[in-house]
Amino acid sequence: MELFNSALGRNITFVHPEYFIISGLTGIPNIKYYYIFFFFVYIVSVLGNTSVMTIICLDHNLRTPKYVAVFNLAFVDLFGSSALVPKVIDIFLFNHPNVPYRDCLTFLFFCYTCLCMQSFNLVALAYDRLVAIIFPLHYGVKVTHRFMLSLIAAFWAFAIIANIITVGLITRLSFCESVVINSYFCDHGQIYRLACNDNYPNYVLSCLYPVLIFWVPLGFILLSYLYIGFTLSKVATVQEGLKAFKTCIGHLLLVAIYFIPLLMTFTLMEKIHPNARIINLSLTSVIPPMLNPIIYVLQTQEIKESLKRLLKIRRKSKITMAKSNIM
Repeated sequence: MELFNSALGRNITFVHPEYFIISGLTGIPNIKYYYIFFFFVYIVSVLGNTSVMTIICLDHNLRTPKYVAVFNLAFVDLFGSSALVPKVIDIFLFNHPNVPYRDCLTFLFFCYTCLCMQSFNLVALAYDRLVAIIFPLHYGVKVTHRFMLSLIAAFWAFAIIANIITVGLITRLSFCESVVINSYFCDHGQIYRLACNDNYPNYVLSCLYPVLIFWVPLGFILLSYLYIGFTLSKVATVQEGLKAFKTCIGHLLLVAIYFIPLLMTFTLMEKIHPNARIINLSLTSVIPPMLNPIIYVLQTQEIKESLKRLLKIRRKSKITMAKSNIM
């Protein structure tokens, strides 16, 4: 990070604390039960996302561009939950609120990278639905494995570079007084406000990134579905339109679960109590990764059929093994 800590060829000394203190929720009795709930949500998330990834890997019928994006969504949910929840449990249940400076920046990097990728994955799935419904005859040409892998790789590259810049700019900050972060993790917005030197570049990023990572993807998704709805109303009967739109229900539920709490929090940031902000953001971090695999299993016909096939194969193998043991 020395690139960020030099200006006009001169090295500058910054005051970095030995550690940050994560305050978490304050003034709430029996708050440890909330973090125990966190842990159980994490377990369900791990089991669900691992199951979805396993089903996609085992069933060759799901080796389609759409399920490349679904697999990546499950991977990001699993990775993001694993980066966040165990550390949160360690901080608040095992009473280790002091997080070393470098560990805190690493914690921030992985949490924000996964948060970005959740949004970008929903964009990839929205594009898949847009082409599948509006241009069904060109779907095989427009949405290929190569295209989907390239799109997801580009999203990963953007998320990683954006968060490297975020972490790099934090290393330019000096912390002379408080090191208490009023959040449940190493939150960029709370960290840069503690600085005692110029934090304007960090402020610019805190305004720019929500637009690029939340508002632009949400705008693309909403416009995609408006276009889908408008096109279906012109060329299809009501029954055909509902049948086509039914394939989008799972994705729309994911969009609502992910974006609504975040947008409420960012819109009302200065008006809501810090505890309400922490609860809202923390639930947004763990509830969607838990619900995403459940929604996809219940709403996606291909996954349900795949699960039935895999269970049927498993039963047949057990019967075959039992017969061979008897003989």
